[in-house]
Amino acid sequence: MAKLTLKERFKKSTSGSGESAKAGKFATSIFRPGSPFRKGYTDSPRNRSYVVMNNVLYHLHPVKVKRHGVRLSYTLCLGGMSFFLFIVLTITGIWLMFYFRPTEMAYADIQALQTSVAFGSLVRNMHRWGAHLMVLVVFLHMSRVFYHGAYKAPREFNWVIGVILLFLTLFLSFTGYLLPWDQLAIWAVTVGGNMASYTPVFGAQIKFGLFAGLEATTATLLRFYVLHVLFFPFIIVIFMAIHFWRVRKDGGISGPL
Repeated sequence: MAKLTLKERFKKSTSGSGESAKAGKFATSIFRPGSPFRKGYTDSPRNRSYVVMNNVLYHLHPVKVKRHGVRLSYTLCLGGMSFFLFIVLTITGIWLMFYFRPTEMAYADIQALQTSVAFGSLVRNMHRWGAHLMVLVVFLHMSRVFYHGAYKAPREFNWVIGVILLFLTLFLSFTGYLLPWDQLAIWAVTVGGNMASYTPVFGAQIKFGLFAGLEATTATLLRFYVLHVLFFPFIIVIFMAIHFWRVRKDGGISGPL
């Protein structure tokens, strides 16, 4: 019997240990059914589905996509653009939080951000115009869904979720309007608060809850700041997750009628 060289023996030992590792209980617990790293994997539709379902990143995408879902249309993926703008606003908003204080010095912080901080004016304008654009894109997205009749069964529940997201987007924009703490922002929010005071039955309580008093003060600024950077983004993320989940459960992106 011919003697094996050192290289051949090493290759044989490592290949054997690799096969045993793939077949062991520990590897089985790590590599879920359908994993390409599991022993006996075959490229089949069933195993490809397993790969998607058992992988965190792959699970963000469906196993199959309808042809109309990837076709470029005049709507330009308005739902995806809304989500993209939300991500942009989140990133730029976190950056702005390093230089902004919700106190009586808020306006001075905005002035310093625009004049003394590197790229401060650029990031602030990206956040401001991104917010305006997100309101417009969400409205156009809702209009497209209504025009195409995509709110009908079985998507009526997701339509309600979308309406809630539209109002949350408007509230997010409204609360951010006061943060520059200039005369335009103060009086615009004052007008909005006075409009809210005409709500039947609970109007006075709603205005007091928004302003933390009878008029816009630094307490109002702090309240709007917390609503803008914590409360409404947290609620929006929850409803967006439900919204995306229902899109998947209702058969994917709605097609033409």
